[in-house]
Amino acid sequence: MKRKLAVSIILALILVVGLASFIQPQELTPRAYWPAPKGTMVAVFGYVYSSGDVLMDPSIPLYGVDSKIHTGIVAYLQTLSLWGRTANLVVELPYSWGTTKGRLFDTPARRDFQGFNDPGITLSVNLLGAPSMTPKDFLGLRANPRPILGASIKVLAPIGRYEKGRLINVGTHRWSFKPELGYIIPLAKKWLLELDLGAWFFTADNDFIVGKREQSPIIALQTHLVRRFKAGFWASLDVNYFTGGKQTIGGSELIDWQHNSRIGGTVVVPFLKRHAIKVGYSFGAYTKFGNDFNQFQLSYQVRLN
Repeated sequence: MKRKLAVSIILALILVVGLASFIQPQELTPRAYWPAPKGTMVAVFGYVYSSGDVLMDPSIPLYGVDSKIHTGIVAYLQTLSLWGRTANLVVELPYSWGTTKGRLFDTPARRDFQGFNDPGITLSVNLLGAPSMTPKDFLGLRANPRPILGASIKVLAPIGRYEKGRLINVGTHRWSFKPELGYIIPLAKKWLLELDLGAWFFTADNDFIVGKREQSPIIALQTHLVRRFKAGFWASLDVNYFTGGKQTIGGSELIDWQHNSRIGGTVVVPFLKRHAIKVGYSFGAYTKFGNDFNQFQLSYQVRLN
């Protein structure tokens, strides 16, 4: 009976959908590469509140930013078998509303906005250490964790709300891609260290308000120290660093090369076998360009099978 309960809780909670994806390289997503049994299906309903120097699209050349942004997110996760390895497909749809103030080249700017963000889809595959598995196989992995190497590709489609002639928009009006590698190192039976290295790539926005906008890639590194307490109950200390992203707008290069870092924490608490609550908080630890903001996350997750 206890074994069956543990399996039910783990299946419901093992994978957490990141709820800060609309802020792109600034995201902190612990346990992104920890596997789950084949066929696991999870629905997530989340809320994110961000305040401070934060933009829906962090590449916008706006300075002295003061934002208050609310975002609701609906997401779905499906665990698959791909080439005999554990794979995960995540689809997420955010909706945001709020106010942003700032200065554009000494001109005051303000925007009250609402609408759907660019939706995201992520496909990840565990390359080493996590073949496609049954619930029984997974319990064996959980009891004796081993190193796991994973790879993923995340795509943000430019179909969120975008108004030409507006500097601040909910949608970004360009494709964004993030390939990433993640490596999980068991430090002890209940301690895991996760290292993620990826890069965001952007297509050009030919309809940006002040001319064609192009942006160089942003390299992003995440580190997560995870403590597992019991089935489905865990906490993590999260740190990231990202650099790059210099822009050219209307043929002119901007001085907006990013060298930023964030620190945060995440706790997931299970209840009633199939359900869980996730709480997260993060803040800007080091800011070179546009990252000094606080963010609170709350989500409800439920296993569907």
